Amino acid sequence: MTFTVTVRDHIMIAHSFSGEAFGPAQRLHGATFVVDASFRTTELDADGVVIDIGHAAEVLKEITGSLTYRNLDDEPEFAGLNTTTERLCQVIADRLAERAADGRLGSSGRRLSAITVTLHESHIAWASYEKML
Repeated sequence: MTFTVTVRDHIMIAHSFSGEAFGPAQRLHGATFVVDASFRTTELDADGVVIDIGHAAEVLKEITGSLTYRNLDDEPEFAGLNTTTERLCQVIADRLAERAADGRLGSSGRRLSAITVTLHESHIAWASYEKML
C-alpha cells in the first residue's frame, strides 16, 4: 500500500550536450519542461495526508526557480555533466530529498518512502527518476 501526492511546476533552461550521440543538441538550445514531483509514503500522517500540498509546491518552486532562465552550461555545479532530462530529474529529486531530510518539507517529509520527479519534454516524451528514502 502506497499513498502518493504530486505537485507540478515548470522550468525553462538553456544547455548543450557533449558527445556524438546528441547530434544537433550538441549546440546550445533551449528547453521547457513541466516538472512533476511525487511524494510517496506507506502511512498517512495524523492529519490523513502524505504531505502538505501547498508546502510541497513552495519547495518545488524554490528548486525550479534556481534552475529556470539559466544556461546550465555556465553553472559550476553542472560542469562536465550532460544535463539530460534524466539527469535533471535526479538533480531535482536529490534536492527535494535533502529538504525532506532536514525538515524543510515539514514533519511529514521525514516519513516519505520515495520521491519521483518527472520532466515532461512534450506531450509525447518524458523521463523520471525515483529516489528511495
